[in-house]
Amino acid sequence: MFWFILAIATAFCVATGDALTKKFFGRFSPYDMAVASSIYSLPFLIICIFFIPIPQLDSVFWWLASVLIPLDVFAFYLYMKAIKISPLSVSIPFLSFTPVFMILTGFLVLGEVPNIWGIIGIGFVVAGSYLLNVTQVKYGYFAPFKVILREPGSILMLLVAFIYSFLAVLGKKAIQHSSPLFFGFFFLATFDVAILILFPFLKKIKWRDILKIPAKGLAVGLMLFLHVLFHSLSISMVEAVYMIAVKRMSILFSVGYGWVLFKETDIGARMLGTLFMFAGVVFIILYGKG
Repeated sequence: MFWFILAIATAFCVATGDALTKKFFGRFSPYDMAVASSIYSLPFLIICIFFIPIPQLDSVFWWLASVLIPLDVFAFYLYMKAIKISPLSVSIPFLSFTPVFMILTGFLVLGEVPNIWGIIGIGFVVAGSYLLNVTQVKYGYFAPFKVILREPGSILMLLVAFIYSFLAVLGKKAIQHSSPLFFGFFFLATFDVAILILFPFLKKIKWRDILKIPAKGLAVGLMLFLHVLFHSLSISMVEAVYMIAVKRMSILFSVGYGWVLFKETDIGARMLGTLFMFAGVVFIILYGKG
């Protein structure tokens, strides 16, 4: 059960990293937030990457890496923007739609039909998205869904979830053509370098302000580093579907951080909605394959 402990730790690091990024760098632009996460995770990567064995890499691995990195850089920018402009307890739970999109793309592209558990799981995720804003029902039965359309962070995170539905499939293939640990650290190192090279060309980065708070920045970078470390170790010990199901507990931790650190309101309804969405993820990932 050591994989389970590592998967829980992964979920905790994901949520903690998001909360600390919003807390310490939320006043900056999404470009600055992404650069801060990348630059402060590099020291930990540099220390460890030399101790990771390099497997035999084929052309499939390099092709996948060339697709994965640009997609993830774009998704990470949207992710940073979403947690900047919207409450964590409203935006983060929409990552639960990733397995929903995976079922839909599987149906459209491969003709795969979800079984009854998959359909139930989708229902739970949709119901959870309704319950996130159930306090708005006094303005009409469809008001909780209308709030989602008016909340830009929720829309952005839905787009992130859609991109992640493709990244999850491509990333699994890349691991099969390398190794879990090598892929995790190679991917993060390349991802960090890409952000640090590209984003300064897209927008002027507040380097002085970012580098002025190294202790806070290193806390954010450490969470990103530990996220990759624990994820890679855990997924190498058990089937990926089980690990990912546990990792999605990060959405529960994020709602808690939203309440404790940012005094976000309607936490009862948002936690209930998040629990529904998490239950839907479990149904889809563990039982939803036809």
